[in-house]
Amino acid sequence: MTSEAWEPDAFKARVDETLRRFVAEEADQFVAIDPLLGPVAGQLEAAVADGKRLRAAFCYWGWRAVGQPDNDALVRAAASMELVHAAAVVHDDLIDDSPLRHGRPTAHRALRGAVRRRPRADAAARSLAMLVGDLLMALAGHLFTTSGLPAAYLARARPVWSVMARELIAGECLEILRTGSGPDITASLKVIRYKTAKYTVEQPLLIGGTLAGAGPRLREGYAAYGLPLGEAFQLRDDLLGLFGNPELTGKANADDVRGHRPTALLAETWRLAGDDERERLRALLGKRDLGAEGLQEVRQVMDSLGAPARIEAMINTRVEEALDALHTLDVPTHATTALTVLARSAALRLS
Repeated sequence: MTSEAWEPDAFKARVDETLRRFVAEEADQFVAIDPLLGPVAGQLEAAVADGKRLRAAFCYWGWRAVGQPDNDALVRAAASMELVHAAAVVHDDLIDDSPLRHGRPTAHRALRGAVRRRPRADAAARSLAMLVGDLLMALAGHLFTTSGLPAAYLARARPVWSVMARELIAGECLEILRTGSGPDITASLKVIRYKTAKYTVEQPLLIGGTLAGAGPRLREGYAAYGLPLGEAFQLRDDLLGLFGNPELTGKANADDVRGHRPTALLAETWRLAGDDERERLRALLGKRDLGAEGLQEVRQVMDSLGAPARIEAMINTRVEEALDALHTLDVPTHATTALTVLARSAALRLS
């Protein structure tokens, strides 16, 4: 990677290697306690095996946009954002009982093999997955604090880290508390904001910027760019979750419908629906044995009402809002270019 040009593949390779080495070392130390822990350690490594590394990239460019140079210690700190994400994914899959992630069994499903001969094997596997997520979050903090950046830099970023952790968990709690309740677009957008948007774009940017010594005006600009873009990211996820190609997304299409989750797509569908459509939806939402025909019926209702197009318009509006905010920032040209590319990657993806 040069000092100026944004080379996404090269950056991703650096983050991948950082995560692979760090988690492999931690997994080895974990198994050294007792070989019985091998399957759990395996899930630590599986949790970081895939990913676009967007959160690390936003942290990196939060640093670079202040005018700081490329730095291997910063890449390690940025990689810790991916461990936060890995922890959130393991917990989210557990909460939602999702069967697949990146085309492979989720942690709580994969760990059934380790406890299949034990009483209440399913509950035991779920408990192990919960602990995998907890350990990943602890490892995120460890990687961040041992990144090699000066202690003074790390100290000024810790408050942002604390906010990120609090708001991420608040978002997960809000989703649980609102699951199965009456669809409401305002409530759904609040869940999106706290569960995903903030820790995906805004807070990694702010952490990178704070590490680099960004002033209040730049941090405000990061928030103005990051929050709408993070919302666009999750709105895209809502669409892909139901209408995407599972071979590309690596996830099951029916999860949101079976779980009756408070997605913006469902809330917008409900807002547009008449009595007949709502009656059809009531019979399908939250149905655990929902088959392919039931899933297709939900899609047909949504399409007939134009709900996916409305969500697409919400995505485009937020991307433009983010880019407008970006172009008001007094940052180096190469940072503006990279953050523009990242905005498109985050919101206009197929998986």
